[in-house]
Amino acid sequence: MITGIDLYHVLSAVVPLYVAMILAYGSVKWWKIFSPDQCSGINRFVALFAVPLLSFHFISTNNPYTMDIRFIAADTLQKVIVLVVLAIWSRTSSRASLEWSITLFSLSTLPNTLVMGIPLLKGMYGDYSGSLMVQIVVLQCIIWYTLMLFLFEYRGARLLIGEQFPDTAGSIISFRVDSDIISLDGKEPLQTEAEIGEDGKLHVTVRKSTSSRSDIFSRRSYGPNSGVSLTPRPSNLTNAEIYSLQSSRNPTPRGSSFNHTDFYSMVNGKNGNSVAGGGYPARMSAGIFSPVAGPGAKKKPNGTDGAKDLHMFVWSSSASPVSEGGIHVFRGGEFGNEHGGVPVDAHPKEYEEFGRDEFRFGGNKHANGGDRDGPSLSKLGSSSTAELLHPKTEANGGSKPTSMPPPSVLTRLILIMVWRKLIRNPNTYSSLIGLIWSLVSFRWGIEMPAILDGSIKILSNAGLGMAMFSLGLFMALQPKLIACGNSVATFAMAVRFLTGPAVMAASSIAVGIRGVLLHIAIVQAALPQGIVPFVFAKEYNVHPDILSTGVIFGMLIALPITLVYYILLGL
Repeated sequence: MITGIDLYHVLSAVVPLYVAMILAYGSVKWWKIFSPDQCSGINRFVALFAVPLLSFHFISTNNPYTMDIRFIAADTLQKVIVLVVLAIWSRTSSRASLEWSITLFSLSTLPNTLVMGIPLLKGMYGDYSGSLMVQIVVLQCIIWYTLMLFLFEYRGARLLIGEQFPDTAGSIISFRVDSDIISLDGKEPLQTEAEIGEDGKLHVTVRKSTSSRSDIFSRRSYGPNSGVSLTPRPSNLTNAEIYSLQSSRNPTPRGSSFNHTDFYSMVNGKNGNSVAGGGYPARMSAGIFSPVAGPGAKKKPNGTDGAKDLHMFVWSSSASPVSEGGIHVFRGGEFGNEHGGVPVDAHPKEYEEFGRDEFRFGGNKHANGGDRDGPSLSKLGSSSTAELLHPKTEANGGSKPTSMPPPSVLTRLILIMVWRKLIRNPNTYSSLIGLIWSLVSFRWGIEMPAILDGSIKILSNAGLGMAMFSLGLFMALQPKLIACGNSVATFAMAVRFLTGPAVMAASSIAVGIRGVLLHIAIVQAALPQGIVPFVFAKEYNVHPDILSTGVIFGMLIALPITLVYYILLGL
């Protein structure tokens, strides 16, 4: 039976976290103490020092040789069950999409264990539950966040290949990615170049766009009485010159005028054309993705396009200038005054309209039967990439199938990008080093030198409070707490606080967990949405509105909901 003293212990452990969050919120929203740039600096500190050292402290002081195998098995089984269900749904339902599968997996299985879970569960069930939460943190950082990165990079690779090689993707046998590219998230314009070997297969090189080089333009002028002079780029093709035209006065995305099918036929001896150099492999520039122009780009006050370049096709939206420096809570991606990488006024009431209608994954229709303008939840929910995943053929308006490279080629590309993301993330190092140190120290009884231990503690002790403070700053910088509309928010909260704990309860019972350990498993699954999945969603522009609502609104209602679970399970 839960007593008043028990509830007091829980509140004394959790309320200080909310105090830090409310103070940060008021410092920006009410008292105007911090500017957006100052908030960016605070978040940067939290991302690079406070949270990684906090994670290292918890992991390095937890005995890995006393880990509860059944508890870990239940947590793993929960995530596997959700993945299997989503995989079946994506195969059997026409309304399914990779984007919604990723979002639903995040909502149902990845709670805020490090910041909220450890202090809350310690207050409810004692220090032993805190040790269990650390075990969950280790698995999240090493396995599940890596899986999320893999899925996001897989999506980015599909978008890039589907747009640049719609007809010849199946002939790609290798990818080479320049070392300065760390992600296919679409934040930067990427250029692909294809080399066709003697075997007729494609070897693709991905590099950052060079569209601003002087060899593309001999002169730029945007005055009312001036023209644009074009200089052809060097080409290995006989009797072929490829031009690139950029203009900030035309914000409409343009498809490439270069026909990949014709070129592929040409280099194989068709159409009577030949390749320069006879037996030398042909190279072609397959195009550039520019995330800084198009319908999602911001407009300047004078009505001109605020984007830097417009080149061939837009596959991501412009970044928020306020948050470019790091309004991102913990790591990567920016989330300032925009939703999902799209300015607030670009798609007015996109989710609010769904909030007034019946929420569903399928397309929403007007009264006359036509599709609603703009992206719908049935397409992506990510406005800047909807057209890429669902290209329309001119003949019948249906989807145009796009082949993919062999699985081994695509997998290697994705693993390269995931590796580059991981090695630049301080949380990766803190988790791995903390796990290695705990294995060594608890195996041979080695203690950390006092100087090193004190240096880590002085920052890790501030990590929990700074993480909540950073979250409060993030909340204050948002135009509204429920960014995705009431109906979508209700659906997201149901997945987070009902579906997740239900699946966790079933998986725990399946592996034989009973009693207090079962209660701990269910309550930790009912924690608010994890912050790292939101950061990924924002970076890759996959339903960031929904995940931000899960973080912000979920944090506000998490305490009463977890207390309800705690009381009901203790009856």
